[in-house]
Amino acid sequence: MTDPLFSTLEVTTESHQRVGYRLRAVEVFNWGTFDKHVWNLRLDGQTSLLTGDIGSGKSTLVDAVTTLLLPAHRIAYNKAAGADVKERTLRSYVEGHYKSERNEATGASRPVGLRDHRSYSVILGVFANEGYGEQVTIAQVFHQKDRTGQPDRFFVTAPAALTIDPDFTDFGSDLKTLRSRLRARGADIDNTFPDYHRRVRRLLGIRSEQAMELFHQTVSMKSVGNLNDFVRDHMLEPVDAASKVKKIVDHFENLVKAHDAVRTATDQLAILEPLVASADRYDAAAARHAGLTDQRSAVVPYLAERVRDVLAGEISARESEVADLESRRADIDRRRNDLVPKRDRLKLERAGVGGDRLKELDIEIPRAEVERDSRADRRRKYDALLEGAHLAPVEDATQFLARTEEAQLLRGRLDDRRSALKDRRDPLFEQRTDLRRSRVAAQEEIDRLRDGRSNVGRDLDRVRGALCAALDLPVDVLPFAGELLDVREDQAEWRGAAERVLRGFALSLLVPQANYAAVSDWSTRTGSVRVWCTSACPSGACGVSRPRAPAGGSRT
Repeated sequence: MTDPLFSTLEVTTESHQRVGYRLRAVEVFNWGTFDKHVWNLRLDGQTSLLTGDIGSGKSTLVDAVTTLLLPAHRIAYNKAAGADVKERTLRSYVEGHYKSERNEATGASRPVGLRDHRSYSVILGVFANEGYGEQVTIAQVFHQKDRTGQPDRFFVTAPAALTIDPDFTDFGSDLKTLRSRLRARGADIDNTFPDYHRRVRRLLGIRSEQAMELFHQTVSMKSVGNLNDFVRDHMLEPVDAASKVKKIVDHFENLVKAHDAVRTATDQLAILEPLVASADRYDAAAARHAGLTDQRSAVVPYLAERVRDVLAGEISARESEVADLESRRADIDRRRNDLVPKRDRLKLERAGVGGDRLKELDIEIPRAEVERDSRADRRRKYDALLEGAHLAPVEDATQFLARTEEAQLLRGRLDDRRSALKDRRDPLFEQRTDLRRSRVAAQEEIDRLRDGRSNVGRDLDRVRGALCAALDLPVDVLPFAGELLDVREDQAEWRGAAERVLRGFALSLLVPQANYAAVSDWSTRTGSVRVWCTSACPSGACGVSRPRAPAGGSRT
């Protein structure tokens, strides 16, 4: 084997300490006949010899170490004692079987254990790497749920030294509490052996699965006859030399053929190199031609886009200049118009040597003050409007034009918002109109019921009115049963229940015998209401066939 069982991390240390993980201690609790106490075997990483009388528990401890490192289905328990394969099982160790009892009635025998399903078992091993001061603990906790199947267990790994007492004791009766305690102390818990086995190999530096296979084959081995056979059978993989030699020969022939093919291909490529170079030059020229063609095709739209951008910028600049010039022209026109009276006045002054000038000034001064106050008031209102619209103040004509454009944009946004609010308002107006109509109808129904004329629905009352109008009958002649019923005041709490139970009967239209034929004929023609005769005569006695009212059904 090229890989050691455990990674030794071969380095030179001045202290000559041993490197690599070695078994330092083994502890068992409720394992086999080691019952009720924690049993500790101190090995300190040394080669140890375990001796004792037959049945003293030597194989039990060896099986505990084997159980820590190998899956249960691959372990031959009590192999070190030369026992039969089925003599001991994982269940026998957890329950502590120590003898068999024979049933006199059936003649069958059954094992007798030291423990029942209320107990639990723990096996624990501590490995240490003295060269680096590292310790690793692996452990398994068993619990027998029933008396027939294999015990349940979970697996524990920790990068530190643990002991059964106190780490696996004094936790109560629930193994979940033990799991939580171990996780709090930095241990990892696995429920399946493969996950636990991968974690153990990583912690102990076991790089090859073959190492564990070798351990499984050599554990508790009694003797080794031939070392060569042992290494060949247990440490080396079986090899079919003849097939490998044949593969090498075939591979050599394939290499010769491949070499000849490569040489032929090389000669052919040498002949084709000028053609390939010409093809490359043609491809490069075609690519350049395609690129130049695309560039030429893009010249016209590119120039058009550039001209459009330049013209758009110029148009925008000229529009601003035109607006500024329009404002200046309006200002000049206003100043020119203001100068016309002054010109005329100067002409008169020049004609009259200024005799009327003081009188004109007395007239112009109040007018100028009014104009000044008016302009100041408009300026204050304009500033207030700017402040209300959250716009910057205006100091000159350019800023005034800018604020005007901003106000127009703001007005457009406000118009859009007003349209949106109007769209929301119109459905609300319609809803308010519907609610008002519903309120009026409900109020009319309340008023009708308050008048005491009828306590049936408005629709039924309207149908009865149409019937009475068509047959020229007074309303009192055709009452509903509900109009003739009432609940005494001392039984008012039963009013609601009585109305629900007697609703079908209360909506029955009671027709006198004399009017039954006319009412029935009108009901048949219009299909508006079903009527029942109030007479106690048998069907047909009054000359009208009357159907029987269905039990519990409405009569109208």
